[in-house]
Amino acid sequence: MSATRLLVLGVVRMHGGSGGAHGYQVRRELLSWSADKWANVQPGSIYHALKKLALEGLLRQVETPQGRGPDRLAYTLTDAGEDAFQQELQQRIADVDGAAGGAYEFAAALVFVTALPRRLAIDLLEHRLGQLDGQRENVATVLDNGTGPGHPAHVDELYRLWLAHCDADISWTTDLIARLRAGEYVMADDAGHNFGSATPSATS
Repeated sequence: MSATRLLVLGVVRMHGGSGGAHGYQVRRELLSWSADKWANVQPGSIYHALKKLALEGLLRQVETPQGRGPDRLAYTLTDAGEDAFQQELQQRIADVDGAAGGAYEFAAALVFVTALPRRLAIDLLEHRLGQLDGQRENVATVLDNGTGPGHPAHVDELYRLWLAHCDADISWTTDLIARLRAGEYVMADDAGHNFGSATPSATS
């Protein structure tokens, strides 16, 4: 699932309610978060994602009489949409994806981390931390043994950059786990939870 699709599901989940979330509401919310910069979300792709997710049964269209044109349609999350959101959220928090776009998808998941119960979020981040440790070990091994015969010496700088990225990610993930353990942030199983909460009208 792309970063845009996950973000759209999450915002509809937050604002859908019984009347649904309009496309312009979803677009306004994501642009107010600057998601076009850190998740590469293009404004036009938001409307495309809404329509596609509705066709797939992850969102349900609701007609609103006060709207005109595209704005007459609003969207709520279906049960299948809730399942897809939770599955993708958990996978993206837990897994270190080296493929293109992985950073965007992790960023999209991170903004909804409080939609998870605290213990689950910690477990997923600890899984991620284990993968990061493995990545760091692999990169460090290459640096220790050299990148191979025939490679220019300056190629090592790329591995040093990757090593620095691993160290930064490990440090940040470790700190976030500690903050969650200390009770920081209102998570899905905490009293008073609201950000990213599922709407009570989510039905299939």
